[in-house]
Amino acid sequence: MGVVVDTNVAMVASGHSPQANAACADACVQRLNQIMEHGGLLVDELGLILSEYLGALGHAGRPGAGEKFVKWVHSNKSNPEVVRKVAITQRTDPGWRRFDQFPDESRLSSFDKSDQKFVAVALASHENPPILNAVDSDWWQNRHLLQDAGVNVEFLCPQHTPRK
Repeated sequence: MGVVVDTNVAMVASGHSPQANAACADACVQRLNQIMEHGGLLVDELGLILSEYLGALGHAGRPGAGEKFVKWVHSNKSNPEVVRKVAITQRTDPGWRRFDQFPDESRLSSFDKSDQKFVAVALASHENPPILNAVDSDWWQNRHLLQDAGVNVEFLCPQHTPRK
């Protein structure tokens, strides 16, 4: 089964998110290690996810777990047995949806445009993979709408989700 990983998971794993506690960082490191051991990472054919990873963390493999993950993705991007590329279609119209595969649900119009690619990959894969999130509140705020659209978000750090 595949998995989609939001960049914030790798950022937390490398200690680049001051709002994340040690238990959150450990959960992120464990999941990234599982992915590197077993494969199943889903990314887009356009290279947008990998570009975001590289921009946020580089691929030199510095001591952080997030950088190690990005280096692994970069090294395995052409190995479909561990990193599978999913076709998504960027939209050219000026609307709020950046990808054809992103749900056409107006209540998601405020969802972070930079995160739409993760949703598009998950839906286009037809595998119902989880999208891993650590500390990005946008996923939590929109969880019900995303779930209604068939998107499975896994919150690695529930202690950092907003509570009423």
